[in-house]
Amino acid sequence: MQIHFGKPCVAGTRITVQNVLELIREGIPSADIRRDYYPDLTAEDVRACVQYAIDVIASEDIRYAETA
Repeated sequence: MQIHFGKPCVAGTRITVQNVLELIREGIPSADIRRDYYPDLTAEDVRACVQYAIDVIASEDIRYAETA
C-alpha cells in the first residue's frame, strides 16, 4: 500500500483503499469494480484492500470504559 493525501492507496495507483471498500460495501462484485470503476486494478489489488482492512481491525486494541 501507498499513501495519497493521508489515505492508504493501492500500490502504483492513486486509488484509495477506502474507495474500493465503499464499492464492496455497496455489493458491487470485484469484477465489476475493475471493469466499471478502476480498470487498472487487478483481482489481487481488490483482495489486498480487503486484507488491509482486516489487518487494521486485527491490530486495534479496543478497551471498554467502565461505567459508574
